[in-house]
Amino acid sequence: MSERPKTADDVKAIVEERNIRFVRLWFTDILGHLKSFSINAAELDDAFEGGMGFDGSSITGFNAIEESDMIAMPDPSTFAILPWRPEEQGVGRMFCDILTPEREPYEGDPRYVLRRTLERARQMGFDHFYVGPELEYFYFKNAKPDNGKPEILDEGGYFDLTTLDAGTDVRRETVLALERLGIHVEYSHHEVGPSQHEVDMRYADALEMADNTMTYRITVKEIAMKYGWHATFMPKPLFGVNGSGMHTHQSLFQGDKNAFFDPNDQYFLSDTAKRFIAGQLRHAREISSIFAQWVNSYKRLVPGYEAPVYCAWSRRNRSALIRVPLYHPGKEQATRAEIRCPDPACNPYLTFAVLLAAGLEGIEKGYELPEPMEKNLYHLSPDERKRLGIEQLPETLGEAIELTAESELVLRTLGEHIFNRYVEIKRQEWEEYRVQVTQWELDRYLPVL
Repeated sequence: MSERPKTADDVKAIVEERNIRFVRLWFTDILGHLKSFSINAAELDDAFEGGMGFDGSSITGFNAIEESDMIAMPDPSTFAILPWRPEEQGVGRMFCDILTPEREPYEGDPRYVLRRTLERARQMGFDHFYVGPELEYFYFKNAKPDNGKPEILDEGGYFDLTTLDAGTDVRRETVLALERLGIHVEYSHHEVGPSQHEVDMRYADALEMADNTMTYRITVKEIAMKYGWHATFMPKPLFGVNGSGMHTHQSLFQGDKNAFFDPNDQYFLSDTAKRFIAGQLRHAREISSIFAQWVNSYKRLVPGYEAPVYCAWSRRNRSALIRVPLYHPGKEQATRAEIRCPDPACNPYLTFAVLLAAGLEGIEKGYELPEPMEKNLYHLSPDERKRLGIEQLPETLGEAIELTAESELVLRTLGEHIFNRYVEIKRQEWEEYRVQVTQWELDRYLPVL
């Protein structure tokens, strides 16, 4: 689509012109799973006027059954036609804001959490929070292999472009589908791991990018399924090779001016940027369960596999949590901070919200940024890291969620409803995992104990 619609009338005109028969209304639960129900295109007037009612009691993290009536209010600016559905009597989609029957924003809606945090940034004088996430993922032969181990499609490595990269055509079709959905793609390539890939979207405002991230994930999966493959954003599906990350580039703008840029600073970073980065470093441990929300996330966040675990920043050093890229030194528009710890299976609405909240906290309270760490942090001993005051991210989801449970920042950002539900769900996930008897334990202990 060359230009996105802006109003309900724009959407209705496209639906009529393109003979769209169904429109799917999309939203997410608090874990970031995409939810959807379909309406007949003839119901669009009603949808735009009053929203569409649904039962929220079965949606993870939404209200209990006695107070379950919800309204999905479509956002016309998010309308797009799904390229993997038939063109004849096609299918469109729109993201929705979730409302209560009283027409108030629903406090359990992750999109509302991000909207609320962006409003706080605007009140502090920042018109835009731009984010550019780089989501990595794997292609496997199927979702449930016979022997339990994922079957890779190639032995390719970083930037390989030979027969080693089995996913070239599938990536190409994925990029074309994303562009038809109105998402600008900058790069696509084979990643470091076998059968691992990356497609990078051009940066956008955080709310638009959270919508784009949800669209990206389902598009990757739908196109892979068309070829009989399974695409996964699981953070660490293969032992012994790199996991999948979601390195996220961030900047704050005041109008057209990059609030992170200072031409007179040795790092080209303004005081705003330094305090923003300092805020994310200081609060990284307590927001870890949001940007790395699964038990499996912490199998990726270990030293030695390009995933950062130490709370420090640098310019060139990719072992640090936050990097200030030097692709275009001194160029205002390109000045940004890249946080490297999130993974692509997170809820992007909540992740962008807590990342922004942590950065704003640093700006508001004037946190001081420590000196950059240009050494490989993996090579420092624990005593050296302790002497330098470098903290480490939580090693397990269990540790991470308890830090979150004590976080005033996360409570304030998510709101009491999502905060309490989220902590409860994640404690339960950790407890279920903790009591499992794994194949590793059986192989190691059963023969000798």
